[in-house]
Amino acid sequence: MRFVSKICISTLLLASLFVSASHVAKAADASKFSGFIDANLYPYLANTGSDNFLSVLTGVNFGGRLSYFSLTNFGNFKGGGITPDRNTFYTEQNLRWRLSQKSPLELTAQLNFRSGALNDRHRFGIRLRLNDTAGLKPFFQQLNLVYSINWHAAQIDHEDAYVWQLEHVFKFTFPSLSERLYLAGFADHTFNQNLPESFPKSPIVGELQVGYRLFDKMFAIAEYRVNQYRRGDVNNFALGVEYRVTW
Repeated sequence: MRFVSKICISTLLLASLFVSASHVAKAADASKFSGFIDANLYPYLANTGSDNFLSVLTGVNFGGRLSYFSLTNFGNFKGGGITPDRNTFYTEQNLRWRLSQKSPLELTAQLNFRSGALNDRHRFGIRLRLNDTAGLKPFFQQLNLVYSINWHAAQIDHEDAYVWQLEHVFKFTFPSLSERLYLAGFADHTFNQNLPESFPKSPIVGELQVGYRLFDKMFAIAEYRVNQYRRGDVNNFALGVEYRVTW
């Protein structure tokens, strides 16, 4: 029931974010309104079945300085089937506010929900889009690289310690090789968390994904994963398909 209730809460939260953001967007240039929905299904997990089998990403640029991004992962407990009471659930709901129309800096708020008790958290910080930074933009354009760093400076959770996180996100494209190919990924590096001695002092969760467009909006994907919160199977490899809709 807790799993279902959190899905309902995150769905209501998503709806409320869109409603509130739409009021801000009314004053913006409607011609710049854009977004995407990106569904990734992984029927093959190499090293452990206790991992995400479905990821859904959503992004919306409301035409002004406000944007929205969400990530929702669904996974299985080890040995469990694809049923709600045996699944894991994780979602990030992000609102970003650009400091000025041309600024590479954004104020960020992230609401974070997951299955289990006493593990939800909310983060506030600032995000730097390095590929949009003056002086660095030509360098990143030459590399066909989009790269951002999000410093989640303040975290509200159940822990006594002051926890903070650095989030790195990147995407390479290879137009000289193929317009269909990309390499993307992220790395979340968490600091000052109260963890058992068997865990790394500053654990990392990351993914490296290679995608190749098969036709229209469908991609074949291969993904290498690192999750240092897992003690038995830190690394995993996944194969799957991606369906991406943009507007």
